[in-house]
Amino acid sequence: MEQKIGYIRVSSEGQNLARQQSQLQEIGIDLIYKEKLSGVSKERPELQKMLSELQKGDTIFVTDLTRITRSSKDLFDLIEIIREKGACLKSLKDSWLDISENNPYSEFLITIMGGVNQLERDLIKMRQKEGIELAKKEGKYKGRIKKYHDSHSGMNYAVKLYHEGAMTVKEICQITNISRAALYRKLKEE
Repeated sequence: MEQKIGYIRVSSEGQNLARQQSQLQEIGIDLIYKEKLSGVSKERPELQKMLSELQKGDTIFVTDLTRITRSSKDLFDLIEIIREKGACLKSLKDSWLDISENNPYSEFLITIMGGVNQLERDLIKMRQKEGIELAKKEGKYKGRIKKYHDSHSGMNYAVKLYHEGAMTVKEICQITNISRAALYRKLKEE
């Protein structure tokens, strides 16, 4: 049975999937896979699950390509997997995308638009880097806030337990929910 499958993704837990979900539900999606995870990450379990369950004749719908792919290479790899399964990929925003055999311009347009998307991401990164450099010069950039700051109770307790010597590092990390690497970094700072 051919299905309309939706894939929606936001980059972080704090973001909301509702807008994408609403747009896909308007076109009558049968099944939606949802992910709250950076697209840069190769570990996208819902995407992998969707691809493994994909059947011949299915069509995957996304609101725009940036939700399912983060680079031209990633796009081409994804399209190859979808084609091998005998399925299609469509984007609501990027209406030029049609990987069915009905569109002879498909491969050309995918190459061009994949490059444009990659250029856009690269330009955003470049502007972000320039903004950080300017903020540093003006003394406004503090950098990433440390997770384990000096008054972090879990880390302080872990250090105390370590110095008492009654427990292994593994036990300390399990009790305090602090990673080994973070504990060793803190101990090295002392």
